[in-house]
Amino acid sequence: MIRQLIKTRRKQVLVDINTQKDFFLNKGRACVGNRRRVLSHIRRVMAFARLKKIPVISISEVNPENNGGYCVDGTEGAQKIRYTLLSNRASFAADNNTDLPVDLLRQYRQIILHKRCVDPFDEPRIDRLLSEVRAGEFVLIGACIEGAVEATALGLLQRGKKVSVVVDAVGAQDKQKARHSLRKIAAKGARLIETRKLAGASHLKSVSVLRDDPAEDSIQAATVDALAE
Repeated sequence: MIRQLIKTRRKQVLVDINTQKDFFLNKGRACVGNRRRVLSHIRRVMAFARLKKIPVISISEVNPENNGGYCVDGTEGAQKIRYTLLSNRASFAADNNTDLPVDLLRQYRQIILHKRCVDPFDEPRIDRLLSEVRAGEFVLIGACIEGAVEATALGLLQRGKKVSVVVDAVGAQDKQKARHSLRKIAAKGARLIETRKLAGASHLKSVSVLRDDPAEDSIQAATVDALAE
């Protein structure tokens, strides 16, 4: 049992899903639509998590070279966007194991778990962690609404968890499917919120963007994290 996770009930846990370069950068192999706006809200939510010391569970997709063509293990496209990374973090491979340290969320502020599939609950270690962590609310951001975000939300709801999806901080590849997914998630009991509802009035300032994607020369400024990690 993950004793520390069972005993400690947190107000919120942030779950960021597939916040990787292939999903969110212009040259990414599976780039979502409206990514600039979504990325600015993802950055704001990550800043809020840092400020409030909210634990972060990050789920990243990794594919073999002969499967999928995106987020291939070991490539730049599979890397997380840099501002979704906290300095105090631990990473676990997708290896069919369920092993996790007893005091995991006491030692680290961010846990990164890899998956080889769309549904995170198909990975034993992710299933165990998300099932056993106690929190008043799981807050979801990332990509894609019609894929991994929907699967994560429904899996948590099936396990009796309270779920909120930050609708302006989740990306989609198919708008029609994304709308259907959001209706389905809401019908099952998830709360659909915007970043401003979660983080309140902005405590951030506009500064020049240090871009993950140098080709995006048309982006002059954005709301970014003005807090030290």
